[in-house]
Amino acid sequence: MTPGIYAYIFTMAAVTYLIRVLPLTLFRKEVNNQFVKSFLYYVPYATLAAMTFPTIIHATQSPISGIAALIVGFVTAWFGFDIFRVAFSCCGVVLLLEFFIR
Repeated sequence: MTPGIYAYIFTMAAVTYLIRVLPLTLFRKEVNNQFVKSFLYYVPYATLAAMTFPTIIHATQSPISGIAALIVGFVTAWFGFDIFRVAFSCCGVVLLLEFFIR
């Protein structure tokens, strides 16, 4: 193991610890500010989107099939389909496009 790996591990541990401890120390009372409340409400969704969207495009053999699945997912969700049908249609699009792109 390289000597710098301990610095990386310590930094990751410190950042993870601070992310969990800072809200407990900064917000002792209930948050009444509407801006802060709405910001904290949307943080999990923004984080999930930031982790998910690049993976959707790059998880397939071709980025074209990932982008097509993303578009199909948006359209099917927009029309009110449940999560199973959205996921099934996205997987079907990827399967068909991967079969024909090769």
